[in-house]
Amino acid sequence: MKHIPLTQLGEKQTALVKQILGGHAVENKLEALGIRPGVSIVKISSHFWRGPITVMVGLAKVAIGHGMAEKIIVEAI
Repeated sequence: MKHIPLTQLGEKQTALVKQILGGHAVENKLEALGIRPGVSIVKISSHFWRGPITVMVGLAKVAIGHGMAEKIIVEAI
C-alpha cells in the first residue's frame, strides 16, 4: 500500500501510522498524544487552508497542527 502524509488522508478514513518524520521533540509530543508507529487513527476533519487536523486515537479526539500532521506518515486501511 501507499504511504502518505496524514494531511493527504481523506476525512473519515482510517489509517495505520507507519512512520514519524522529525526529531525527538516531534516524536515525544506525538507519543504523548498516543500517536506512534503501529497505531490506528481516523482522520475526522481538516481545515482547507493548512489549519489543524482532528483525528481519533483510540477513544480520544486530538487536534494536530498542519505542519506536525505532515510529519505523520500513514497507510490507509
